[in-house]
Amino acid sequence: MHASSTHLPLQGIRVIDLSTVLFGPYASRWLADHGADVIKVEAPEGDTTRHGGVSREPGMAGSFLTLNRNKRSVVLDLKQPAARDALLKLLEGADVFMHNIRPHKMRAMGLDPETLCERFPRLVYASLTGFSEDGPYSGLPAYDDIIQGMCGLADLMQRQTGEAQYLPTVAADKVCGLIGAQAILTAVLARERTGQGQHVEVPMFECMVDFTLLEHRVGHAFVPPEGEVGYSRVLARWRRPYRTLDGHLCVMPYSTAQWHRFFNELGHPELVSDPRFTDMAARTRNIEALLTLVAEVIARRTSQEWLDILRRLDIPVGPVITLEGLSDDPHLRAVGLFQHVEDADGKGAASLSSSGVRFNGAAPRIRTARRLGEDTRHVLAEAGFEPSQIDALLRSGAAKETTH
Repeated sequence: MHASSTHLPLQGIRVIDLSTVLFGPYASRWLADHGADVIKVEAPEGDTTRHGGVSREPGMAGSFLTLNRNKRSVVLDLKQPAARDALLKLLEGADVFMHNIRPHKMRAMGLDPETLCERFPRLVYASLTGFSEDGPYSGLPAYDDIIQGMCGLADLMQRQTGEAQYLPTVAADKVCGLIGAQAILTAVLARERTGQGQHVEVPMFECMVDFTLLEHRVGHAFVPPEGEVGYSRVLARWRRPYRTLDGHLCVMPYSTAQWHRFFNELGHPELVSDPRFTDMAARTRNIEALLTLVAEVIARRTSQEWLDILRRLDIPVGPVITLEGLSDDPHLRAVGLFQHVEDADGKGAASLSSSGVRFNGAAPRIRTARRLGEDTRHVLAEAGFEPSQIDALLRSGAAKETTH
């Protein structure tokens, strides 16, 4: 079941989005998926993700379709004063203005938060940047790789594997995109209560340090420190899917009762009273020995045998599903996570994963991403521009549209 866009919680909220690549577009995608009218303002060359990876037509790569669905596309060349004036006209009817452009560049264009928040006091202005403006890293360029290395994620990999590595996903971009969407909505809620907008700053470095240290601060949460950093259970060498006779399986007894059921099923009730494993604190101190034991036992049976046993015992367990296998997973198929939508050229379909969130039992319906500048004329007309004014912007190159 899919929810109509007119019945979604953010219906009526208008967002002007200058962000590009992944961090900002992922944040605005969450707003768009849940009903906000997100107007993606791009430079004449378009967002770089339009051109990355597999595509059916130029400028409509698969990753762009995933990140920029449910949005409208407007092209303005903000290097030109007429385009900046057009952007300000759009902001007159906007609730949120967001970007991931470095602060000094926004100031050079007269689009800094001080200027715009004074001009539009109800506006929520969101800066999605690499680093907060208050510190010495302010204004430095930042991408996911840089932030993963700086925030401690690469160090966690080194502690576990012996080699500094990035996680094989753009974790910083995606986590901070979710934080950005949450922060924007928090400010919108405050504006609805007070009538006053505000500047929201979402710096990747600081957000990811908080994210990384959540469980790994450990003894350093105290002053003076009471122990080392690093949560031992998570960093244990054996914390990985277990090898079975015919594949791999994820197994996670957590509570003491679950461990007792597991030990009894193994035919080793003496482990229940083993002082190394009697409670969570003891298991954490002896995590390497515990997980080594589990690995040895799991390797003796097939994946399906263990799935049947552990589900009977109500112990958390799950298969290792490949990226390709996700599309055919029976649960995901049953709940309709993947939606088939007509692609931009109307000659085929795109299969896009929804967010998983439902409202009154219905998932938001997905609309495909738009061609570069496909909505320029319509959005400018909505903002009050006369047809002759729009034509002049297009002739000058301050604006651009794609027709089909």
